[in-house]
Amino acid sequence: MLNYSLYTDQELTSLLKGDDHAAFTEIYKRYWKKMLLIAWNHSNDNIASKDIVHEVFISLWERRNVVEVLNLPAFLATSVKFSIYKYYQRETHRTELARKNYEFNELTRDEEKLDALFLQEYINGIVEEMPERCRLVFRYSREIGMKNNEIAVKINVTEKAVEANLTRALKIIRAELKNYGWTILLPLYVIYALLK
Repeated sequence: MLNYSLYTDQELTSLLKGDDHAAFTEIYKRYWKKMLLIAWNHSNDNIASKDIVHEVFISLWERRNVVEVLNLPAFLATSVKFSIYKYYQRETHRTELARKNYEFNELTRDEEKLDALFLQEYINGIVEEMPERCRLVFRYSREIGMKNNEIAVKINVTEKAVEANLTRALKIIRAELKNYGWTILLPLYVIYALLK
């Protein structure tokens, strides 16, 4: 059995080109700690450093037939530094995407709140224009949350009259929303929640 620890770097890289696994293992044993130190000095991140060094050695094996290695430690160190650079580019890109998405989501929520407030104001305007009994029934039902029998007692009408006025109020609101295109712009569940 050959003792690869006695081979020079140049001999190991020549054997590596010939698909010699033992030569690759020797290169790894000889340089992984030094490469890990370089990676850690540039990243201060143990996990990222290990991943980067691992990727550099995998890349060396995968590209063994195409790379020309004249100075093995310099080649590995440059590969580690370049991998760190790429790693930080990816991380910066991810952070930027996350920040943009967060801001977009916040903006979307704000826009949804404004739309909901505007719609509520618009509906309040429609309700104000309704006949008095219709308006009272709607407000007692939707804003205060009173039951039909409670409204009937409060305004001294039958429950059927409360139901009829409530139905009329909802028809008026739906018709107004439809006239101004709100039913197209708003999801059905929003309209349903406001009008149910």
